[in-house]
Order: sequence, then structure tokens, then C-alpha cells
Amino acid sequence: MRVPLSWLREYVELPEGATTDDVFAALVSVGFEEEEVIGFELTGPVVVGQVVSFEAEPQSNGKTIRWCQVDVGEDNGGVRGIVCGASNFFAGDKVVVSLPGAVLPGPFPISARKTYGHVSDGMIASARELGLGDEHNGILRLVELGLDPEVGVDAIALLGLDDVAVDVNVTPDRGYALSMRGIAREYAHATGAVFRDPAAHEWDDVRPGAGFPIVVDDAAPLRGRVGASEFVVRVVRGVDPTRPTPPWMVSRLTLAGIRSLGVLIDITNYVMLELGNPIHGYDLDLLQGGITVRRASAGEKLTTLDGKERSLSAEDLLITDESGPIGLAGVMGGGTTEMTDATRNVLIEAATFDPITIARTARRHKLPSEASRRFERGVDPLLPFVAARRVAELMVALAGGTLDEELGGALYGEVFLASIELPRGFVSQLIGVDYTDAEITGALETIGCEVSDAEDGWEVIPPSWRPDLTDRWTLAEEVARIHGLDRIPSVLPTPPAGSGGRGLTALQKGRRRVANALAAAGFVETPSFPFSTAAANDLHGSASGDPLPSVKLANPLDGQTPYLRRSLVPGLMQVAHRNLARGFSDLALFETGLVFAPEAGVAYGTTEVPPLGLRPSDETLAALNAAIPPQPRRVAVLLTGNLSTKAPARPAVAFELADALGAVQTIAAAAGVRVDVAQGERAALHPGRTGIVSVRGVEVGYVGEVLPGVSAEADLPGRVYVAELDLDAVLALAGDLDVAASLSGYPAATQDVSLLVGDDVVAGDVEDALAAGAGELLESLRLVDDYRGDGIPAGTRSLTFALRFRASDRTLTAAEATDAKLAGVAVASERFGATIRE
Repeated sequence: MRVPLSWLREYVELPEGATTDDVFAALVSVGFEEEEVIGFELTGPVVVGQVVSFEAEPQSNGKTIRWCQVDVGEDNGGVRGIVCGASNFFAGDKVVVSLPGAVLPGPFPISARKTYGHVSDGMIASARELGLGDEHNGILRLVELGLDPEVGVDAIALLGLDDVAVDVNVTPDRGYALSMRGIAREYAHATGAVFRDPAAHEWDDVRPGAGFPIVVDDAAPLRGRVGASEFVVRVVRGVDPTRPTPPWMVSRLTLAGIRSLGVLIDITNYVMLELGNPIHGYDLDLLQGGITVRRASAGEKLTTLDGKERSLSAEDLLITDESGPIGLAGVMGGGTTEMTDATRNVLIEAATFDPITIARTARRHKLPSEASRRFERGVDPLLPFVAARRVAELMVALAGGTLDEELGGALYGEVFLASIELPRGFVSQLIGVDYTDAEITGALETIGCEVSDAEDGWEVIPPSWRPDLTDRWTLAEEVARIHGLDRIPSVLPTPPAGSGGRGLTALQKGRRRVANALAAAGFVETPSFPFSTAAANDLHGSASGDPLPSVKLANPLDGQTPYLRRSLVPGLMQVAHRNLARGFSDLALFETGLVFAPEAGVAYGTTEVPPLGLRPSDETLAALNAAIPPQPRRVAVLLTGNLSTKAPARPAVAFELADALGAVQTIAAAAGVRVDVAQGERAALHPGRTGIVSVRGVEVGYVGEVLPGVSAEADLPGRVYVAELDLDAVLALAGDLDVAASLSGYPAATQDVSLLVGDDVVAGDVEDALAAGAGELLESLRLVDDYRGDGIPAGTRSLTFALRFRASDRTLTAAEATDAKLAGVAVASERFGATIRE
């Protein structure tokens, strides 16, 4: 909202010499955001001059210029010679002259310069050159503005070009501040200055006449809300639309961001900015019959004031006469009843429209307007009568009209303002400031509330211009705003029980360790959108590829991916495809994120929404959580291309399945668990090159090579390796890792053992048996070779393990390490018939 200071002074007492910074400081203190200062960006000397005489001089380029003699006053050098290209002025006219040294908007500095064979000692200015409008209609003749000033006086002050405006950001819930009335009231709240309400009138002064038919026929109200609750019309006859808009009004409208369009339209815009109630004027002689406010019918069209024909929706609220639609209510008028230079009689409309209806219409037709901007935020329902009267008075004063006191009309709506219970102590408890009772009631009465005592508190009726005050919480916010947000103390929140008092939770730490470990291992994190197709969910979400239940979005961003993902792999494959298309062929990607895994036969979702401002009970929270499908957090990796590129004397090394297994081990090490990988099957992965990953016997994910057909379908050439683990499950199985294990300072003893087992025995099971038998001295154990072939019996395999032993209190002997190894071999022999390979 742009606020010209000269206009603001009419409704509130600004201190003498108050600057824009002072006004900004006051408005910021009551919750407005400072934007910028707007001015006319010109400096003098710019004075009133009188054309003494001129000579028309045709030029070789076909243009005719005027060599003028202009009197600018004795103090400004008397009569000066000025070249002018316009021809709409006459000898004796008083005009605006920019003398050498002046700077006009642009910036456009003025100096004495030779042109067309003369030295032009200044410039006769147009309205556009002064910044008063966009149209160039020739020289600005002061007589057309109804002005007859003395020659030589300052034209900047005369035309209001010395005014300045402050621009503040008005939040959507404070629509009352989209007016001079609202901003002046807020300035008064901030400074204690006296506020003069421009809407303060006696009812008899603003009540319209009767006789003009008005009907509201809203057979299909939106959400039970009637489209128009009040509708006021007044008639002004005998207006002269060609009269000039006064300079003070033009300058104020210009600073407020409104272009001057003629005195009649300027008056309606001026009152809208002044009071906050949008106004519309009709050419009364073009109306056919009375006015009916109704919803649009199927197939109806309307040409609005911007010249566009619009197809109407059944939800659109219309202003109509007997000819049909003549305006989109609260948004924009129609072209058939537009006020023009031929208008002589005006019908003034001021109304209260349903905010939701207006907002939907403006968005449906992509037609935001100054009117819709105010109506959709809520307009004071007591304003239409005052606003219509104010417009009528200005049309009488500035356009020469006569108010028809007899003809008019109004739809009277009941204005009901519900009271709000405000318990004593609530505001202080919520805000954290010890306000006295007098401070609380004083702040509420300052903003216009009616406050009365009630049992253990107050009954508060908000003012009609504050539809945003709906409950005790919004009232508490107003108390804090009026008494200064700087009074609210800065207090660190109390950490929740069980969090250790500070820092991240154990689960958060584990997630960060895993992500950091993968990044350190050379993987690039690539978050993707959580949207997928049903086919991708079925293929990657389960081992079999059978159809799975998925969450379908009611309003998806992309109609081709309307489901929430059940796996991270499809997203990684899309990222890989996008990178390959841009020339990046060697990729090691990872992502951590939620997947959505609804269970078959379970109905999710709820229509029970708890009220705002109240903490839901534990039962309500439990019901809401039960209405949400399981959302486990996964971690997934994708590898394709080369691990290392070709170099002199070294060939390129492609990614292998072992690299994907290495990524799984990296995740396990960061999470603090030991994983087991057993051969398995997945619908999207290559048979024989798929591993099922488990921790302590609990399956947590998979790793493997993507089927060539699946890779080709995703436009991924070459081999693609993926792994996906349930990160939440892995971290839960890891337990608490906050305490680091003690490190022994004694040397380790290493030994190897090769065991013969049946080729159907899982190597991981043999490894578990060795670890169980070796006991506490075993520090690490890993499989280093799996041999099948010559030299061993048919149907067997040779598994070679590297074992490392260490004691915390002594140096182990070779005999102790051997005994521990053989104890492990004994358990493996007992479980699987394993024998030491000679």
C-alpha cells in the first residue's frame, strides 16, 4: 500500500517535519514491512510561466516548431525564449516551465541549448514529462486544471509534485490497511497521534434515497454464503466528465500507483484508496432497468472494461440489468455501461461482496484488480453507505453534478459481530509478557474493540473492519503488536524429554553418518520428487513385481506420475537418465528419503480435522497417525559407467556388482551394523546377481544388477547396479552408538583358514559359525576367497577367511590365536560339516 504523506496528514496528526523514515518506523512497529519511498523524482527550478507570444516556424523535416516568448517572473529572469514542438497552447496561457538546472523524471536534465536555430532557455512541460501520467496530450495548460496562479511561483508545490509516499507491505489478513483510513489508524496506534476517521458520518447523512430497483438473486450461494450482503446505489446528474481532475488528486493517485483516467473514474479510485471500499460507476443512461445481482448462467459471456470477452462460470457473481451481464461483481465492470466523455448521469455502486466468491472469480479469469484485492480480504460492511455518499459529494464538487437525493436504493444487510471470550491471564501466558489488565483492555479498545467484563476475563467484540479477529489467539496477537513486539523476551525452548538436553537425536545422527559416509566414498546425493507410476511402484516396490497398493494424489503436479513412490530406485534412474542425456556417463548416485507403503486392505485418510489453535489430544493424534500410511525412510544407491576413466597405460575400470556391495558395506559401517548378503530374487534385478541384505536375521534391503530390459526401458545404456536399504530399520537394529568402543594398545594376531563345505552352504552362515566359536578374542573376520573347481571334491566349495585376534590386556601368543580359530572351526564343522582344507 502506497501512502502519500500529504494524504495521511488529513486523517492523523503527523509531527511537523516528520520524514518518511519516521513514518516507516511507526508503521513497522505495528507489524508492517517497509518497502520503498516513492516520489516524483524531479527537482527545480520548475515554475509557472505565461506565454507572451510565439511564432510558428516550419522546418525542413516537415515539423513545425514554435519560437515562444515566455514570462517566468522577474525573479526567474523575466521573459525567456523557448523552443516548443507542441501546438495545443495559445498566447496568454499559463504553463509549467522547467528552467535550466531542473531535472525531470528520467532523469532528464534541463539546460539552455541551441536547437532549430535558436537558444532554447528552458522547456515548456507536458503532464507526462512531469511524471503526472503516461499519455502525452501536448503542453500542460494550467487553465485546463482550473488554476490561475501568479507567474513565477513554484509549480512543483502548486501541482503537488513535492509530495512523497511510503510503500508498506500489507499481509493478506489485514485488508483494512489497503486504505488511507486503515494506515492512518495504524499510525495512530503506533504513535498515539489523534486519528480522524473519514468514515465517521451520521446515518441520516449517508442513507440513500429510494426508487431504484435492486435485486439479489443468489440461488446458488458459495458454501452457503450469499454473494452480496449489502448493495448501495446513488445517482448524480449533470456531470461534466471533461472537467480536469484537480492536481492534488492526480498527484496522490499517481503516488499511490493509480493512473489518472478522467475525473469520474479518478473519483471512484480516490475513494477506494481513501476508505478501502471499491466503488463502481455506471453511465445511468446506458442502463436498462434496475440492477440484479446473480450467478452466471451456462454459456453467458461478458466483455469487461479491458476489452476482453470472457466466458463465465456458474460460480461467477454478476451485476446485470435487463440486457444481461454488465459487470463481474467486485472484480471489473463491463464495457456496455462504461463511463465515458459522453456520460451525463452516473449511477454509483458500493457493495459488500463475499470474499471467497470474489477471490475465485479473479483467479478463474486471471483478472486481479485493485477492487478484487480488497474484496477478497474482507471490506468493512459498514462502509458502502459512506463510500457511495463520498463519491457523490466529490462528483458534485469536481464534476459539476447534482446529487439526486430522491433516487437511489440499498440492500440492507445485518452486520453481526460475534463476541470472543478472552480469559484473564491467557494473553500473558501465550505471549510470555506480564501485561496488566489495563494494558490488555486498553490495547483492544485502541484497535476499535468493545470490551466488557465477564466471569474470569472479558467479552470482546471486534470492530467491523477487522474480520481477521476471530478468536482469543488473534486478540492476544493484537495486544502484543500494540504494546511492541520488542517486549517479548527471547527464551530458548525447553528440549523435549529424552533428547539428552541438546543436539540431534540418535536417529538423526545415524542418518547424517550414513549420508556423509556415502558422500565421502564418492557418491553424489540427488534428491528427487517423491512421485511415481503404478507400474514403477509394482516393479521396484516388491520382490515379485506383483501389483501393490499405492497412494494416489488427488491433485498431482504431473498427471503421468500421480502416485507416491514405494521405492527410491525409480527416482535415481530418472536422475541418471537426465545426467546421461547431458553427457555425464559415469555416475555414482545416492538418495535418502521417505517412501510410502500402504498396506493392502487398510483404508487411509480422514475427514476429521481438529480445530486450529488447540493442541490435539493423544487420542486424536493417534487417530491422525493411523490415517497415514507407513512412511519408512530408505537409502538407495545407483552405479553406472566407469569407476575410473581411461588414463595413459591404464584402461578404464567399469563399475561392478562388488562396488554396489561395497556401498552396502559403507552404509553398514556408518550405521554401526554388520550386514549379511544372501542370494535372492527381485523382479527388477538380474537373476543370479541379486543379493538380499539382512541384519541380525532381519531383511533390510537388497543389492544387485538391474535387468537389461528394465535399464533399456529407462533409457540407461550399459550395466546399472542398485542397492536400497530400509535406513530406519538398519539404525534401529544398530542401537545406541553414542559411546565409542575401547581400543586395545596390544598387537593383533592374524590367521587364515580355508574350509571345505557343500556348495549349497551359504558363506555368511559359515562366517557366523566361525565368529560364534572364536569367542571374544576375535576382532574381525572376512571372506577373502570362494573357490570351486579342480583339487577339491565335487559338490563342495572352499571358503577362505581372514581372522584377526586381539586381547585388551595382553599380547596374544600364536597358540592362543590358533586355539580360538580352531574353536570356530569346530562350531562350523558341527553346523555344516566343514573341514579344514589341506
